[in-house]
Amino acid sequence: MTSDYLPIASNELLEARGSLLARVRDFFARRQFIEVESPILSADIVVDRHLDPLTTTLYGDPRAPERGPTMYLQTSAEFGMKRLLAAGMTGIYQITRAFRAGEVGPLHNPEFTMVEWYRVGDVYASGRQLLADFFEHFYQSGVARERTYADAFLEQVGVDPHRASIEELSGAAKAHNVVAPDSLGEDRDAWLELLFTELVQPKLGRPGATIIYDYPATQAALAKVREGDPPVAERFEMFYQGVELANGYHELTDPAALRARNQAQNTARLRDGKQALPEESRLLAAMDAGLPAGCGVALGFDRAVMLAAGVKCIQDVMAFPVERA
Repeated sequence: MTSDYLPIASNELLEARGSLLARVRDFFARRQFIEVESPILSADIVVDRHLDPLTTTLYGDPRAPERGPTMYLQTSAEFGMKRLLAAGMTGIYQITRAFRAGEVGPLHNPEFTMVEWYRVGDVYASGRQLLADFFEHFYQSGVARERTYADAFLEQVGVDPHRASIEELSGAAKAHNVVAPDSLGEDRDAWLELLFTELVQPKLGRPGATIIYDYPATQAALAKVREGDPPVAERFEMFYQGVELANGYHELTDPAALRARNQAQNTARLRDGKQALPEESRLLAAMDAGLPAGCGVALGFDRAVMLAAGVKCIQDVMAFPVERA
């Protein structure tokens, strides 16, 4: 008899996981955040070049021509939660399932648990501080320190990520023996991502967490861009033991800017041979009505548990990852 009906994670790890979930809820309860729920299945989806959603239909025989509208399993709870902010909520968090197609590996599972939170009125610095406070409460040891993207990149790669040409980035890759795939071509952000992932990220979050902030403006996603020389995205990420745990934004509130970014992301998706995603959404309708200023963060809970448990693979802290689902 096979044992593939059994969970992969041990009972001890599952008990520890449950205790850490309680610790998350305690953190937000102490700060008067409200736990909320938003749809996992929605007609709307984040438009991102690199995030591929799983899709389904609402009803109908799959062999029939009319199966209803396409629906998306959410890659994060972002759209629904921001609609709640637009409706007047101020401090909210959610522990939910998220789905991303094709993501399988030591740090990825197509279905995973995300902790996401938003607080109206937070400015860039206070949003980063709340993330640092979360780290200290969750792990109950160590502190989170901050570094700008440019400083960390310059230290490990030797070039300024905001001003370096593709030729300089390519030269840095060769100097550090980083093999670059031919597909990078003239995609400057792809060169930055390669060098950051290979040379910078492994050094971050040792011994405590590192919060990297002020990303290149071209990597803003749904964050505000602060004008300057150079302009930077008011985006921040937390790394611990070389692993990315959380991604945060000083949230974009301008619907025209989001529409332009959605169009640019879809152009890139089509260039990559992917399908375009819906550019209009109920989030944009909420932003048209008025989305209050604030900060938000999405944290990969499975990765956080993995590091707390001292294991090397997130499947080891899941009861039933995709191969046992």
